[in-house]
Amino acid sequence: MAYGKSEKITFTNNQGQQLAARLDRPLSQPRAYALFAHCFTCSKDIFAASRIAQGLVQNDIAVLRFDFTGLGSSEGEFENTNFSSNVDDLVAAAEFLTEDYKAPDLLIGHSLGGAAVLVAAKHIPSAKAVVTVNAPADPDHVKENFAVALDKIRETGIAEVSLAGRPFTIKKQFLDDISEQNLARDVSSLGKALLVFHGPRDQTVGIENAAIIFTAAKHPKSFITLDDADHLLSRREDAAYIADTLSAWVKRHIPNTEEALQLDEGDVRVSENALGKFAQIASVSGKHTLLADEPVRIGGDDSGPTPYGLLLAGLGACTTMTVRMYADRKKWPLEHVSVRLKHDKIHADDCEACETGSGKVDQIDRILTLNGDLTPDQRQKLLEIADKCPVHRTLHSEVHIVTELEG
Repeated sequence: MAYGKSEKITFTNNQGQQLAARLDRPLSQPRAYALFAHCFTCSKDIFAASRIAQGLVQNDIAVLRFDFTGLGSSEGEFENTNFSSNVDDLVAAAEFLTEDYKAPDLLIGHSLGGAAVLVAAKHIPSAKAVVTVNAPADPDHVKENFAVALDKIRETGIAEVSLAGRPFTIKKQFLDDISEQNLARDVSSLGKALLVFHGPRDQTVGIENAAIIFTAAKHPKSFITLDDADHLLSRREDAAYIADTLSAWVKRHIPNTEEALQLDEGDVRVSENALGKFAQIASVSGKHTLLADEPVRIGGDDSGPTPYGLLLAGLGACTTMTVRMYADRKKWPLEHVSVRLKHDKIHADDCEACETGSGKVDQIDRILTLNGDLTPDQRQKLLEIADKCPVHRTLHSEVHIVTELEG
């Protein structure tokens, strides 16, 4: 089952470089938009990032994940970047979301990306909550990844190091930048809801880092242990657990603007959901959500029923409900009722009961199935009752539709 769609996009950072990104979105209108920062020297496609994004999409949260400058498919040279430039990239990503989609409600960071979102949060006013996963309490902690080269970097200003089996060039300006950070100050003045995930057995970033972050933060704040998960969340179930738990937590701290829409009983609001040429989302009475689309053969994505499909579904539901109510009132032994419907255009000449004499007319074929120990007379009566359902009568009566512009 397809829960959403993922698309490759690019945006420009404040240095004019193109950063590669992926936007994962649910088929329905997202209840929130999240911005995801990956771990040190990782990419947007690392398993933890992609799996957490997939889980959030299943819970109606859209996620933008991107490659920091000089990493993955993004432009720029990694050796010229630092922690501060990562923060700048996050702010640029938030501005891109704001201009092209919706301002991010949620910031999520894994490992050093967690430290980055804690610092970037003050520059992203739309964010209502921040989430860290196995994050260090001090960006300076990242030096442990290339401790053997620290002396050379300080002496010569540059050194090539091996990280996760890949070569990276680290400059002295990177060390200077991370040493100047004051994460405790940023956490204490966060002003947003905070959720800290951390594994007690994390061998890369110890659990004491989570304690420092959590203690420095002010309420509302929460801490969730990841038990025996490793630092990179290499097990599928660990990333899935974060996504599911995070989705539940978000509902408490980030109101759903779509749910907040006040509709009277029976009112329907339909709008484009920006996920396809014809894709729509319908809110019924402010309580129920339906999707609508067109088939692929005419340019749609087939992410939901067609408008005529929804029309037939409404008529069918009304038909079976009406038959059920009548049978129950009569105490007839109707065990189950179903109906199959089909819409078509037929020539008026072929329709003896139609008033239209030329051209084509709409015809809906409706086949009723009645299960139960019913007599022939009872079956015939229920067939007649099917034609008396309210939606059937509406379709046969004169309907006056008034359309006007809001406001």
